[in-house]
Amino acid sequence: MQPSELLRLLKEQIAETDALQWIAIITGVAEVLLARVNNILLYPAGIISTLLTMYILFVSGLYADSLLNAYYMIMSVYGWWYWAKKRDRPETPISICSKGDWRVVVAIAGGGFVVLYFLLKTLTPSTVPLADAWVSATAWAGMWLLAKRKVENWILLNISNIFAIPLLFYKQLPLFAGLTIILFIVAVFGYFDWRRKYKLSTV
Repeated sequence: MQPSELLRLLKEQIAETDALQWIAIITGVAEVLLARVNNILLYPAGIISTLLTMYILFVSGLYADSLLNAYYMIMSVYGWWYWAKKRDRPETPISICSKGDWRVVVAIAGGGFVVLYFLLKTLTPSTVPLADAWVSATAWAGMWLLAKRKVENWILLNISNIFAIPLLFYKQLPLFAGLTIILFIVAVFGYFDWRRKYKLSTV
């Protein structure tokens, strides 16, 4: 896609973007900014964003990405519960992945990719099953780590983001691609912020 064509498409989509998409984008940005500063309000923002994004992506034919947002919803509820302060327990601290955590990450990303690719190829009219499955599977693993407050969640989420950006442009969703670029940048800073906080907590 030529830059002039991309700019034209972006202008057209901005003009045609309805309130539903704007709310999804704004709450999606809010979710990542809140995650970066380790604020539990990232989860209600994420729930709103994922509900709306799930519908938008399904209509656009990104079925695994739509399913990914259903998973985000489940993990947001779980993460909200996991992060919440209990009467007899302190808030869950930021930590780094153990070998066991990495095994779970590999199982989620690898197993999720195989299953999603098979389902997309056999049950949907998806034109991008490989990319759609990979983006979703790596994001699944990242969201699991985020719910566990693991520093490395940002790495997995950005692996997903870097593949999602060209996929969204290909599907003519430049606003969502732009949002993903913002999320990528925020996630880079989020990784270093969380790593610093982890190191300070272990001093």
